[in-house]
Amino acid sequence: MIMLDKSLLVGQGLHRDVYQHPENPGLCLKVRVDRDRVNRGDQEEQREQAYYRLLAKRGVPWEGIPKFHGNVETNLGSAAVFDLIRDADGEVSKTLEYYFGQITITEAHQAELIFELNQLKSYLLRHNIITMSLKPKNIVFQRLEDDQWRCVIIDNIGNSDWLPLMTYVPLFGRIKIRRKWQDFERRLKRMYPMNDAVLRMLKFI
Repeated sequence: MIMLDKSLLVGQGLHRDVYQHPENPGLCLKVRVDRDRVNRGDQEEQREQAYYRLLAKRGVPWEGIPKFHGNVETNLGSAAVFDLIRDADGEVSKTLEYYFGQITITEAHQAELIFELNQLKSYLLRHNIITMSLKPKNIVFQRLEDDQWRCVIIDNIGNSDWLPLMTYVPLFGRIKIRRKWQDFERRLKRMYPMNDAVLRMLKFI
């Protein structure tokens, strides 16, 4: 059994807390908590993991989403194991919320953000990867070696449709991916109406 404590906590969501793996800094453990007191987390987790297994079977490259490594038992309950996305200096990569939270930070990285968000959209379309929703808090902006960057979606991967045609038919999948991306752009406009750098950036993604 893996022992977790608050010193290892790296993130919190509505249904799960995220901890650094105590024995492997390249992995994280997602532990279900269901903070809204509605027992939806288990169903969502099963759906997410089934989708990740499907992507693995397809041979999808793990450049825009973290790889799923199965489940383990911890002192806090069962945990799903994923890659923990880190910058080249070893720090846990920051989300787009950080980069969009201050106009000076957005402006300093605007060219890279525009390029890498377009790369992310192309990656989703190319590999027919469906997301539940795209939010700034669920996308990290990873700094690689030689001042290279990459956007990685760290949560809300999968398809909740009762009849998931989009998952298996790329033509329908691309329609849904583009619609989710448009929702993402509208969300950014609502969340950052005072950040002119974000608003300018939206013209190019």
